[in-house]
Amino acid sequence: MSTIALTDTTPLRIGPHTVQPPVVLAPMAGITNAPFRTLCREFSGGKGLFVSEMITTRALVERNEKTMQLIHFDESEKPRSIQLYGVDPATVGKAVRMIAEEGLADHIDLNFGCPVPKVTRKGGGSALPYKRPLLRAILREAVSGAGDLPVTMKMRKGIDDDHLTYLDAGRIAVEEGVTAIALHGRTASQHYGGTADWEAIARLKEHVPEIPVLGNGDIWSAADALRMVRETGCDGVVVGRGCLGRPWLFADLVAAFEGRTEDVARPKLREVADVMVRHATLLGEWIGDESRGVIDFRKHVAWYLKGFSVGSEMRKRLAITSSLAELRAGLDELDLDQAWPTGADGPRGRTSGNNRVVLPDGWLKDPYDCAGVGEDAELDTSGG
Repeated sequence: MSTIALTDTTPLRIGPHTVQPPVVLAPMAGITNAPFRTLCREFSGGKGLFVSEMITTRALVERNEKTMQLIHFDESEKPRSIQLYGVDPATVGKAVRMIAEEGLADHIDLNFGCPVPKVTRKGGGSALPYKRPLLRAILREAVSGAGDLPVTMKMRKGIDDDHLTYLDAGRIAVEEGVTAIALHGRTASQHYGGTADWEAIARLKEHVPEIPVLGNGDIWSAADALRMVRETGCDGVVVGRGCLGRPWLFADLVAAFEGRTEDVARPKLREVADVMVRHATLLGEWIGDESRGVIDFRKHVAWYLKGFSVGSEMRKRLAITSSLAELRAGLDELDLDQAWPTGADGPRGRTSGNNRVVLPDGWLKDPYDCAGVGEDAELDTSGG
């Protein structure tokens, strides 16, 4: 890791909120719920910004029971950040006003980066910025409805290399009063494959010097975060897949940005196992049912155990546990004195790429024709 600190960087400002060091947890569906945010925040010492998983505006406005649980924040979470997904400007406006008037959050982020088919086939997520007038209308409704709450947005480079949108979208965002922009340096067609284009982050920073630009993509270690800031000039970093099964990455990030580059977490399997049990416990408390919490935790098992010497049968067994006692008992059978594995700091999570982006019929014919996109394009459930 580099020994050159970034302690002289300008603090990241998101409206009235100072985020120092400039580190943000990326919203991830089914992952960045209150329990996982709690773990990451504990390791960071409370420093950084931790954003909820994606909430659909229609479900929020209709006060869907699952959605109302997803926007629950622990008392220690400050500022409270909600990410919204929406396609219809009127519905987005209603959702934002609801958050502002009822004091449900302190910061609103808008999702224009999700590449999954159930989102893009409705014209949402990473498909939406292609329709410039629709993007502008959504941002205008959100900013006007938010009052004093800062509104930010997260996006990708575009739909594919032939339909790049990030520079136009960045300029529209500035003109409509968006507070900051996060750019994932991939197109929607790349999904999570290939290599993130950090040069695009640098170009966006040059294109919209008026507001902070945050970089996202291929940050697997604190060293990567420092390198991204140096190479792109971005104002902060957004970390997603790099912290899967590794919430202590936020301790590394805080240390690195504060100049303590030698402080890198290398937990033994015993410490990892303790975090796994705590994560599952927090999920059970949040859901209100221990078994359901452990079942929800199953998706995290492979990420936590990445690189450790754990047999395939034991991995399968741990991935089907249904109680904390069963999880703990299985972990206790492992060689818990194993050191942190070489290479475990590398890529994790989904890596598929070069996918055909599923779009509404005729979506690419005219970037200014927004006919046929309206309230019926809103997803009716959260967590996309």
